[in-house]
Amino acid sequence: MSNILKTRKKGNLIVISGPSGAGKGTIIKSLLSSVEGVWLSISMTSREMRKGDIPDVSYYFVSKEEFEDRIEKGIFLEYATYNGNYYGTPKDKIVEKLNAGFDVILEIEIQGALKVKELIPDAIFIFIMPPSMRELRKRLVNRGTDSADKILSRFRRAYQEINEVTKYNYVVINDEVEHAVSKVQAILLSERCRVDRIEEVYLNNEEEEIHELLVDKELNNEERVI
Repeated sequence: MSNILKTRKKGNLIVISGPSGAGKGTIIKSLLSSVEGVWLSISMTSREMRKGDIPDVSYYFVSKEEFEDRIEKGIFLEYATYNGNYYGTPKDKIVEKLNAGFDVILEIEIQGALKVKELIPDAIFIFIMPPSMRELRKRLVNRGTDSADKILSRFRRAYQEINEVTKYNYVVINDEVEHAVSKVQAILLSERCRVDRIEEVYLNNEEEEIHELLVDKELNNEERVI
């Protein structure tokens, strides 16, 4: 039986941001394995690779000069600087995946997210919040990837970033990863059910016949009462 609703095929653009150490990457990794039809956009950066980074999976790694050349060519949906490095979102693959019906996730910094909001205001913006600043500091230290100065810089920036939370559609506190993932899953699935995704409502012949039989039955009952 065909579906009574025809919804638009194009997927949703989902922007996920939050302070460094809030757990965005962990949540997104779980989403990719638990929600069908979701694709993660890979950002490009001029920063150096860290331990555990995988080229063309974690990021597209390029030099500062190569990044600036791509800026001039207009390949980015958005780009921003963070701790002295460029980060940007190549747009060609995003358009392709959205048109194919995939929900596309962008894991980007707040600065870049606000640029996307100007360009695509109907995108879905989710802010991942740490349970406390004390816990955030603990996570940054336990990662063991940054110097003390870098950790302090990230911590100070986190205060500024959290003040931008009201510009997002949703906020999820990552106290327990499983709970946070469940909340983001619910957001993604509920957004797919929005009325403004409906292109057409139609009934097939079988459904029309059922409706007519019910109407006839009601009319007959009313005649008997009269």
